[in-house]
Amino acid sequence: MMKLLRPTRMMAAATLAFGMLASPLAHASKDVTFAVAIALETLDPYNTISTLNQAVGKAYYEGLFEFDKDLKIQPLLATGYEVSPDGLVYTIKLRQGVKFQDGTDFNADAVKVNYDRVSNPENRLSRYTQFNQVDKTEVVDPYTVRITLKKPFSAFINALAHSSAMMISPAALKKWGKDIAFHPVGTGPFEFVEWKPAEYLKVKKFDGYWKKGSPKIDTLTFRTVTDNNTRAAVVQTGEAQFAFPVPFEQAAVLAKSDKLDLIDDKNSIMARYLSMNTMKKPFDNVKVRQAINYAINKQALAKVAFAGYANPVSGVVPQGVDYATKIGQYAYDPAKARELLKEAGYPNGFESTLWSAYNDGTSVKVVQFLQQQLAQVGIKVSVEVLESGQRVQRVQQVQKPEDAQVRLYYAGWSSSTGEADWGLRPLLASTAFPPVLNNVAYYSNPKVDADLAKALSTSNRDEKTALYKDAQETIWNDAPWAFLVTQNNVYAKSKNLTGVYVQPDTNFWFGDIDLKQ
Repeated sequence: MMKLLRPTRMMAAATLAFGMLASPLAHASKDVTFAVAIALETLDPYNTISTLNQAVGKAYYEGLFEFDKDLKIQPLLATGYEVSPDGLVYTIKLRQGVKFQDGTDFNADAVKVNYDRVSNPENRLSRYTQFNQVDKTEVVDPYTVRITLKKPFSAFINALAHSSAMMISPAALKKWGKDIAFHPVGTGPFEFVEWKPAEYLKVKKFDGYWKKGSPKIDTLTFRTVTDNNTRAAVVQTGEAQFAFPVPFEQAAVLAKSDKLDLIDDKNSIMARYLSMNTMKKPFDNVKVRQAINYAINKQALAKVAFAGYANPVSGVVPQGVDYATKIGQYAYDPAKARELLKEAGYPNGFESTLWSAYNDGTSVKVVQFLQQQLAQVGIKVSVEVLESGQRVQRVQQVQKPEDAQVRLYYAGWSSSTGEADWGLRPLLASTAFPPVLNNVAYYSNPKVDADLAKALSTSNRDEKTALYKDAQETIWNDAPWAFLVTQNNVYAKSKNLTGVYVQPDTNFWFGDIDLKQ
């Protein structure tokens, strides 16, 4: 069955004169600026694991499906789909009358070009693992595409709704090749204008957009503002109309502004964790990893670094993600941490390094707090916060596990397909070591791998629930991470800015964006 997813002369002269006077005001340019915390790495949605890169990409790109504010799947460039009884063949109907920003047509050929590109391992794209089960993509007719999988993959439509699974103009791909990362051309509401890495990205209204009457603004600029205080200041002065994340310690002040709306969304699925390189001593010892979990006061971390806008996690995958298992918490117990370190052969602790994946103000507070907590049980760490380029080079592009210099690594992840698969497999499966995906802990457990594979091969909800529960409980006990907090999505916007919000996975939705004047 096809699944449909929710288109007199004196008076005349006076009127003309008034119209001439009023027209500049009526057509005043609507320019919106978003202040964001980190720099963009690339404009190729298939070659990044950064949620911000993909959130920004939704300005000029669209996929076949998308998630709404509750992470429910909605149609976008697709109008419906059907799945074969064996779960291997997906037949997808496409929206007609859609143009890319270069004037070429969106159709089934375009879908084939994009999925052929990402599912080809020779292209070495970051999102290959999300599409590596695609066996072939075929054009049935101009607006019908058939995708055959190598084996059942029950989270496939979730993967297609992810903000990496965007449609890039085949003509642009042919023209630019790998440089498409600097020249995005999609079907989205805005077209690319300029990107100055580490500074800003600017887009403008796409007049040929298929949703008539949209977008309602003229330009949209994403400005990188890493400093917390500056990010708060630019939204207060009106230099930016939207800021995310806002400095948690300044949220109360921003809430008092009569020009701003402060939103504190507690439905976030953005989990923060401290991964440990399980292939390197002393982190190859499970007792050391568990000791680090007991050494950190997560409640205090939420208060000190996040001003209370965070909560200790209760499992590997945050609540709100489908198939997340609530387990409990590693209690704050320094004495138990010291005991475990002694049992592991480190009675006096040890020295190591702690890298942060981000250089924003909140992340600096987090790693400084972690440094102090670990010191109290004898673990002395030197701290380094990485810029985006350093992160890519020193963590994400490492070709061999034995060459990895990472030890302790503070990072975050949101299960942005809305399903536990994407909260586990990219981070904790043996197939997800860098540069393929983001298993920076280099964690490998055959039992977990088997659970994750079996869960993807079945559509039986009870069976999937049991498999994901087993995997999450095993990971929790193995402790490849120190499980920290889930932070609230706290953002500020001008009261005259509408039609925009932050989704639970920290992605942006601005499909109805408008600036009242």
